[in-house]
Amino acid sequence: MNPILNTDSYKYSHFAQYPPDTAAISAYIESRPGGVYDHVLFFGLQMFLKAYLTRLVTLEDVEEAADLVTAHGLPFHREGWELLVARHGGAMPIEIEALPEGMVVPSGTPLVQVKNTDPDFFWLPTFIETALLRAVWYPSTVATVSHAVRQMIAASLERTCETPEEVLPFRLHDFGARGATSAEQAGIGGVAHLVNFLGTDTVAGVVYARRYYHEAMAGFSIPAAEHSTMTSWGEDREADAYRNMLVQFGGKDKLVAVVSDSYDLYRAVKKIWGQELRAEVEATGGTLVVRPDSGDAARVPIDTIEMLGEIFGFTVNGKGYKVLNPAVRVIQGDGISPAMIKRLLTGLEDRGWSSENLAFGMGGGLLQKVNRDTLRFAMKANARQDRDGQWTGIHKDPKTDPGKASKRSRQAVVMENESPVAVPLRDLGERQNLLQPVWRNGELLKDWTLETIRRRAAG
Repeated sequence: MNPILNTDSYKYSHFAQYPPDTAAISAYIESRPGGVYDHVLFFGLQMFLKAYLTRLVTLEDVEEAADLVTAHGLPFHREGWELLVARHGGAMPIEIEALPEGMVVPSGTPLVQVKNTDPDFFWLPTFIETALLRAVWYPSTVATVSHAVRQMIAASLERTCETPEEVLPFRLHDFGARGATSAEQAGIGGVAHLVNFLGTDTVAGVVYARRYYHEAMAGFSIPAAEHSTMTSWGEDREADAYRNMLVQFGGKDKLVAVVSDSYDLYRAVKKIWGQELRAEVEATGGTLVVRPDSGDAARVPIDTIEMLGEIFGFTVNGKGYKVLNPAVRVIQGDGISPAMIKRLLTGLEDRGWSSENLAFGMGGGLLQKVNRDTLRFAMKANARQDRDGQWTGIHKDPKTDPGKASKRSRQAVVMENESPVAVPLRDLGERQNLLQPVWRNGELLKDWTLETIRRRAAG
């Protein structure tokens, strides 16, 4: 995309709105307190830097933008953009600082800070707000939702499972690709989820992990049925459809998932899996994952586990919770949200079942049912430098909404009492600033691997 057109309309007039002696503008991004979660897992900026900021502005871009913007009814800063091409070769003269990706910090902590490096381009840091904020809020929000679910599941497994660390990485599976607005969104959100888990059906997520974070294979899946492959056999041959899944994909230590609600889930579990195919299921030496895909999401998965327990048997682990025969497990992929996962985990524990019996597939609730207000993301200017080099703090403090007050002056992030906190940069002293330069004048200064980010996010 033409970098000059990757913004909001009103930005085109802002170059003429700053005080005449302005030499630099600083702005920062944070997740303001008061969102769904009181913390944020910072992730995703690196994708934007590699995919978008590496794109140099050309004179052809300037011509295209000039034509479009003026026809759109706005002034166009041709002189500024032509100077950017001539003086900087089309690279934007800005410096971006950021926390290390994968850090989990309290809401209200600056995640990113940007300023221009050439005084003639003081208008650039806020011009790129639209693209830069979008590049941060979406993957960070998805990563935070996924991280919060991981903590929820981990706590339940700790109470009910003997091997929680072994089981946890595959408890939440990304089913969200088809509900995303674009392949790009699926890739960005998909890799954000993979910061916390290893299970995904969003291929774009593993592609983005490889493309932007040096991870050859970030997530895994298993052979699984869909309704078309099951109903194409016809209702009277439903058992044959299921048997074919075992023949084609079953085997020692292998997993195969079969959606089983095409006609009557309870009949399928009790009669087909429980009678006709029981011996074949157990003989494979692998694991059949039954997927109930309709009905009351808070009840049907637990009913399915209890039916399978009656048929295939279970053991009671050292923590006093029931664990299904290894030949069978359940995954619920319909109606899943963080709230529903909590209900199901509570329901399992209340009935004496270990959480390891159930995995979750979350689609829209993971990649789509979030917005900028989920974690109250905002980018605000916090300082202005004049031509004499003097920085002055600037901020907003609306009396009609104190919650939108912004931070004044250039920011730093330091550790205090083992927690990151924001302080004015002028007060940093000898303390380490966790906001480190990651981009300057067209050059990537940090290149995180997903492996490093995962370790950081896991604490």
